[in-house]
Amino acid sequence: MADAVTYRATGKRKTSVARVILAPGVGKVAINGREIDQYFGRKVLETIALMPLETTRTAGKFDVKANVYGGGISAQAGAVRHGIARALCEADENLRTPLKRAGFLTRDDRQVERKKAGFHKARKKPQFSKR
Repeated sequence: MADAVTYRATGKRKTSVARVILAPGVGKVAINGREIDQYFGRKVLETIALMPLETTRTAGKFDVKANVYGGGISAQAGAVRHGIARALCEADENLRTPLKRAGFLTRDDRQVERKKAGFHKARKKPQFSKR
């Protein structure tokens, strides 16, 4: 019966997608079946991913289970943050205002610009040669 009270949401950042499941619990966080500190390895990324729980003061009230793929670990942390924020809104509509003010419900859709033909990178042109 404990599975009946779960809140699901999808978070995105760059090319990363995170499927997040929130369940009432003690604050355990698992990403792709591993503990958050083992998965990200950097404290900064853990902090980014768990910001919505800190902002709404619900850190010890929910267990977070996330399945994340695509992009790099920084974008994955952003995708988990977005997913947690959306799942918290589903859990309690009153949390929407603080999450919206903090900017966690907005999907950061900045993508890497594609490389153009004849350029070194997306906008870096070859060095000009007079002769």
